[in-house]
Parts: sequence; structure tokens; C-alpha cells
Amino acid sequence: MAKIILFESEAKDALKIGVDALANAVKITLGPKGKNVILDKKFGAPAITKDGVSVAKEIDLADPVENMGAQLVKEVASKTADD
Repeated sequence: MAKIILFESEAKDALKIGVDALANAVKITLGPKGKNVILDKKFGAPAITKDGVSVAKEIDLADPVENMGAQLVKEVASKTADD
């Protein structure tokens, strides 16, 4: 597969779309009135959860640059939780 090279605002915008996609998926689970989310597991039956961490772990975007933005947020959240 060829490498994708983006610069300046094009790169920033693509990363932001991925970050926003992850944030929007997780934010509806937060708080006492958080909503349930159905996760389509690769193996087995779908899972219903209110756990934002589980939702974040299942996010995998089709666009590689947008997915990179989502993965960056997951990495930061993971490192923050470890400390």
C-alpha cells in the first residue's frame, strides 16, 4: 500500500475528524444519564454497554488518517489511566 502524505490544514482536519468521531461516540455514555451503546463485536453477539472505555476500544475508522486521530486519543487516555 502506498504511503499517504498530508500537510498543514488537510492533515490537521483529517486528524480532527477522527478525534471528534471518537469523542462523540464516547461522550454519550458519560454521566448518570449516559445512554447505552451497542457494539458489534468481531466474534460473538453484539454487546450493550454504557462503558466509554469499551466504546473507545471498538472504534476503528475506515480512513487511515482519521483512524490515526482516534488512535492518538485512545493512546493518551490509556497513558493517563496508567499514571
